[in-house]
Amino acid sequence: MSRADVSRAEVSRAAAPPVPAGRGRGTASGYLALFRNELRLVFRRLRTRVLLGILALLPVLIGVVVKLNTDSPHDGRGPSFIAQTTQNGVFLIFTALAVALPVFLPMTVGVVAGDAVAGESAAGTLRYLLVAPAGRTRLLAAKFTAGLVFCLAGTVVVTLSALAAGAVLFPLGDVTLISGDTIGLVDALPRAALVAAVVALSLSGLVAIGLFVSTLTGSGIAAMAATVGLVITVQILDGFPQLDAIRPFLFPHYWMSFGDLLRAPMYWDNILKDLGLQAAYVAVFGSAAWARFTSRDISA
Repeated sequence: MSRADVSRAEVSRAAAPPVPAGRGRGTASGYLALFRNELRLVFRRLRTRVLLGILALLPVLIGVVVKLNTDSPHDGRGPSFIAQTTQNGVFLIFTALAVALPVFLPMTVGVVAGDAVAGESAAGTLRYLLVAPAGRTRLLAAKFTAGLVFCLAGTVVVTLSALAAGAVLFPLGDVTLISGDTIGLVDALPRAALVAAVVALSLSGLVAIGLFVSTLTGSGIAAMAATVGLVITVQILDGFPQLDAIRPFLFPHYWMSFGDLLRAPMYWDNILKDLGLQAAYVAVFGSAAWARFTSRDISA
């Protein structure tokens, strides 16, 4: 064994979770140890921190642009979220999510999910990780769950950054919903948290797709590029009215339905369709990823 292989083995042993031996291999504590290890791997990467930093900066930039636009002769123009933001900083949360969801959030999730398995293979640590009594199924499940946590983390970062920037740049107070009803700030913040949770769950299908793509190649860069490229392609297709027959089945089709939560009463029809669609994608591509990963010959 070469010196490089020895070094890789030592790194993998240091990163491997303390999974109990024997019967403990199938216990919940063993899975939790593996899951915690995956979280450390995801959030300790410099790339992940940079992506979260970009997501945190996005609401600030949007708020500054809206603030400057408010002071210009073009007041009152733009989408309803932006118009509401000038009246109440809470709406910067919804504006930032509306801007981040089609592009920035999916790209960051695509990078993390696409690199989940392929990145380990490219680094030469996947083979050594599987030597530990973890099991391929539990390892894949831990990587998927860690991807979901990253979706939530990215959404929370956007939400908290938007709330802080909105409080600094704009007044805070009662919130006028899209339906015309007014609710207090105390009631608006839990609604914003609900919107963030729905946005995070809306990305679960993409996590499963990225994980499946990641099992098809041994190159992390190729898997990330393919996943991000797929997101862009599908969203372009979703914009063609000629494809109305298939658009409701495309995973990003109902992403913007979170706006229905900004009504009184809240509309749940499209949101439930979105969550059901994401569950279907998780089932299909999660099963495909499991079938591929458990039967794959790991040589690196």
